[in-house]
Amino acid sequence: MQLKQNLRRVVKSVTTSLAVLMIAGAARGNVVIATVPVGNIGNPAVVTNYGTFGSVNYAYSIGKYDVTASQYAAFLNAVAATDTYGCYDPFMAAGSQGNVTCDISQSGSNGSYTYATTGNPNLPVNYVTFWDACRFANWLENGQPTGPEGSGTTETGTYTLTPAAMAADTVVRNPNSVWAVSSQNEWVKAAYYNASTQTYYDYATRSNNTPSNTLSATGTNNANLYGTNAPGELTPVGTFAASVGPYGTFDQNGDVFQWVDTTLPGGYIVRGGSFTSEANNDCQPEDYFGQDPTQPSADLGFRISEVPEPTCVGLMAVISIQTLARRRKVTFGRAHAESATRS
Repeated sequence: MQLKQNLRRVVKSVTTSLAVLMIAGAARGNVVIATVPVGNIGNPAVVTNYGTFGSVNYAYSIGKYDVTASQYAAFLNAVAATDTYGCYDPFMAAGSQGNVTCDISQSGSNGSYTYATTGNPNLPVNYVTFWDACRFANWLENGQPTGPEGSGTTETGTYTLTPAAMAADTVVRNPNSVWAVSSQNEWVKAAYYNASTQTYYDYATRSNNTPSNTLSATGTNNANLYGTNAPGELTPVGTFAASVGPYGTFDQNGDVFQWVDTTLPGGYIVRGGSFTSEANNDCQPEDYFGQDPTQPSADLGFRISEVPEPTCVGLMAVISIQTLARRRKVTFGRAHAESATRS
């Protein structure tokens, strides 16, 4: 009887804590990152000629899509009235690079800049540096605040962005952070891991078949890649309906390459393939390259991961135990081994 009463107290405490957390979460800002859970904790890695990747020993979720133009514009409007660190690139504006821009405009003057999407708001953001991606993640981590770029908005949080650490490419994810630019292992697992066979697909389309470059909602293994039938430009996230990965992500093999928060000498790693890629060069588990973190590109964006806070994980574990009790009662690249700068 005492055990039952204690268990009731724990469940009541957990329920109250979760309610508080959900209310706090709802108040953290207007940008919602759609994520998919990636389970199979402690999955085996894939061993390739260029490294071993994909094993993750914790639960996490990953962005279902690349960060979009509308999400990034909301970030800019919150922190970049004075764009101290250059989070906005003029090449993002419509018409600056033909049809390969995410169509974010900047209006006004320094100190009162505003930003808007002038095209499809669901285009993936491009022309972002790695530091731009880190600042977006810091902003999410800090609760989507409104205020100048700096400590508490863009320069601290998941990543501590000091000039020395940035110059040395030694910026890493801080412990117990929730929102982050996806790590290489998180990215690879979400893209390729087949939990049913404990192996890895060749492509991020739940398949070992080479993706086609055709746009067909009813076709198979499609991705926005380079080719005579490809758009040759950005497409709204999720446009290629058959590009879904094993956990429910889209566009990990196409549209734009994606920064990951894993370092290489002289840069950070880029993954995935883009509208400039051939499927057999950039899109398999062993394919990655290094990029100068200060260099943006038309074919380069990023994806966000969400790692639950330890407290939340513990609370969910208690709930799982209680649920179980009640039921008993009644998981350098082949093509680009060198550090590369995309243009």
